[in-house]
Amino acid sequence: MILHSRTLGVAAAAMVVMLNAASSGSPQQNEPYRNRTLPVEKRVDDLLGRMTLDEKIGQMTQADHASLKAATEVDALFLGSVLSGGDSELPDVSAKSWRTHTETLQKRALGTRLGIPLIYGIDAVHGHSNVRGAVVFPHNIGMGCTRNPKLVEEAAAITAREVAGTGMHWDFAPCIAVPQDDRWGRTYEGFGETAELATTLGSAAVRGLQGTDMSSPGRVLATAKHFVGDGGTRNGVDRGDTVVDEATLRRLHLPGYVAAIKAGVGSIMVSYSSWNGEKMHGQRRLITDVLKGELGFKGIVVSDWNGIDELPGTATEQIASAVNAGIDMMMVPDKYREFITGMKANVEAGRIPAARIDDAVRRILTIKFRLGLFERPFGDPSQLEKIGSAEHRAVARQAVRESQVLLVNRGNALPLSPTVSSILVAGRGADDLGMQCGGWTISWQGSMGRPTEGTTVLEAIKKAAPKASIVQSPGANASSRADVAVVVIGEPPYAEMKGDRSDLALDPADIAAVKQAKQAGARVIAIVFSGRPLILEPILDDVDALIAAWLPGTEGDGIADVLFGKYNPTGKLSVTWPRSMTQQPMNVGPKGEKPQGALFDYGFGLSYTASKR
Repeated sequence: MILHSRTLGVAAAAMVVMLNAASSGSPQQNEPYRNRTLPVEKRVDDLLGRMTLDEKIGQMTQADHASLKAATEVDALFLGSVLSGGDSELPDVSAKSWRTHTETLQKRALGTRLGIPLIYGIDAVHGHSNVRGAVVFPHNIGMGCTRNPKLVEEAAAITAREVAGTGMHWDFAPCIAVPQDDRWGRTYEGFGETAELATTLGSAAVRGLQGTDMSSPGRVLATAKHFVGDGGTRNGVDRGDTVVDEATLRRLHLPGYVAAIKAGVGSIMVSYSSWNGEKMHGQRRLITDVLKGELGFKGIVVSDWNGIDELPGTATEQIASAVNAGIDMMMVPDKYREFITGMKANVEAGRIPAARIDDAVRRILTIKFRLGLFERPFGDPSQLEKIGSAEHRAVARQAVRESQVLLVNRGNALPLSPTVSSILVAGRGADDLGMQCGGWTISWQGSMGRPTEGTTVLEAIKKAAPKASIVQSPGANASSRADVAVVVIGEPPYAEMKGDRSDLALDPADIAAVKQAKQAGARVIAIVFSGRPLILEPILDDVDALIAAWLPGTEGDGIADVLFGKYNPTGKLSVTWPRSMTQQPMNVGPKGEKPQGALFDYGFGLSYTASKR
């Protein structure tokens, strides 16, 4: 309903007069805000002037689709955005099913009084990975090892096209965290441990997602996240406290945002974490003064999933703190009605100024106009049939090639000859696409097995060496004799919170698989699937070659390309690799100085033309 001044005090009544608009009736095509020839600023001014308080609050509200009681809530509450969170997949996660779903909700928004389209958000953090059959790229830690901004940009552009094909417009990526402690369960979401990688590759991802004109078909809104310092928490605790002085915060954690803003990023997500004991969702100085003021960010500042709950006080007080700190859109997936009620209570009490609400809504509308949502509200249907195409998978395959880091190659054990007569393929990751892709794949935490479509290492080896006798033995028992054993080990899938680990030791079953392969008398090639460095000392003496393949995604052929010498390894570590857990955290210094005693230094990586270790 529209608030009426007679129910409020004098000050609050004056505020409501400014916020409420008297217009009514259906939108007409000749209204200025619908005129695509007018400058965006004029269209925003016209539309903002027509909006009621309810409509403005609705634009600041982002609900999760799985929590909506019915599609009619989109228009009844004037919702500005809907998202699908990590575990909010549909019963049918095909591309066509997702597109039908987003169209249904968008039609509800377009049927409102002013016809303001929804902006639909998704965590497409390594490809459009909530969609079965979409191409899944390596996670960012692997992309960091490529040191290839053009490849990162191309992968992001493909992700954008696949997202747009399902009728969505907003990707909560790239993550430009600078992880400083491998125990953090989100380490793999960052490009690496230096600000340089966050800067060069984060800005490349923004360009890939948005292009030079985000209203162009096949482009989506990018999100630099999580502002700021999420990768620096003590002991790598997710949502923890980053205890550093401001100079360190600016040197290490802020440069990625400076670069992303220069690249034109349209949204920035606030971190769950704290800086020196104060939750980021309430940090007015950093959000308003530094981000919006000093850095000149003009886009949308969005909260993280129920991120305002991290703030002290009642729910209403948390809302006021977050909005006044400078957050424009609240990701309140299952508490959207409570948010709307709390916003109105804050207006009545005069705790949120009218100017702050108008600033937030202006930013949201500006992005919607810049995205071309009023002209093309249903994304880019022409991309639907291209999702998971051979063309897209070819780029992902190249990303897999370039992201692998050859750590050990004794006696030039690699590359393998395509004419090798017998190969033992062992380890629990050898034929497990879910382990190969990691977290944020169909579901939030990911899963073992085959959650989507792709090529496993075993399948890729069979294609690369069609005449070889290939035996699969997950445990690599000593009776499984072969010329060479490829043992695929590492971490099962995980994501934030559940991925935090105090001990990064290899699983005993992985160690046993490597040792049993060695006992069988074969050359042992170990491939490690992981989202961070694991403690490798227990197997180092048992391997002839060792590859850090990270979480490479769906295109296992890229791994076989390196194994059989079709691609000479070029990957360089984006993180320092410790020998033991007692060395955590271990990173390069402020001037690039390398710490003493690392197993493998930041930037290390062998090639077949220089395989000495």
